[in-house]
Order: sequence, then structure tokens, then C-alpha cells
Amino acid sequence: MKRKYEGVYVLKMQGQEEGIEDTVGSITKELESSGATLEQIDRIGRKEFAHTNHAKQSHGYYVQFHFEAEPDLIDGVETRLKLNEQIMLQHYRKR
Repeated sequence: MKRKYEGVYVLKMQGQEEGIEDTVGSITKELESSGATLEQIDRIGRKEFAHTNHAKQSHGYYVQFHFEAEPDLIDGVETRLKLNEQIMLQHYRKR
């Protein structure tokens, strides 16, 4: 049975926003190819971090995906997206 999820991704910017759309596109492809049905994509934008992380990043670009998927899909998508160097953080929760 499909459930509704929210996925938040923090993308590396490295001073340029040109690659943001490519990374959002790759996340979209990964979710859809895994069987998720996208409902909405919110580009929240650039946010400063309270603390610099281990990679000396002081900010990131936040994107929120609303989608419907089978519960076992989340683990597989999360594992595959960990390989994408442009994604610093990803978090999923049921809506």
C-alpha cells in the first residue's frame, strides 16, 4: 500500500546554482524510476548553516519533495542517492 512521504534534500552549492536543476532532476528520476509518484517539488532555496560542517560548507540549497510510494522504496532510494556527491543530506518522513 502506497503512503505519502516528504523528502528534504540539502544540496551542495559551492558558489554556483547552475547545477541545482541537474541535481533536482536526478533526484526526480531516481524517485520516479523506483515507483514513486511525485506530487510537488518545493525549491526552498539557499540557507546558511548554524555551524560549518566537516566539508567546510557554510550553506546549502534546500529542496523538498512530496511523493507517494511503497514503504520499502525509501531505503533503496536513500542508499542510491548517497552516491550522489551533490547531496549533502537527505531526510524522509511520512505525511
